[in-house]
Amino acid sequence: MATATAKKLKMRPLDDRLVVAQCSAEEVTSGGIVLPDSAQEKPQRGKVVSVGPGKLLDTGERGEMDVSVGDEVFYGKYSGTTVEINGDEFVILRESDVLAIFC
Repeated sequence: MATATAKKLKMRPLDDRLVVAQCSAEEVTSGGIVLPDSAQEKPQRGKVVSVGPGKLLDTGERGEMDVSVGDEVFYGKYSGTTVEINGDEFVILRESDVLAIFC
């Protein structure tokens, strides 16, 4: 999904920001209870579809990004800005908002 979405995405994040395609929210609990839309939590996991050039340092150089396109990341619950582009939902985050990269 992310590669097809990345081709459609005509957005380039600035500085140390990245664009993440959110995973879908869980609709059924581990016990088998079906959750209505109002009870589903916002997902905190997604796939990186676009990465900025890196933070501009005091020396005038760009810092290297630890996150790259295709990485699956876990980010803070209230981090970033949610945007909808072409019917798909994305989150724009700073690299510092990413808590972990799944291996």
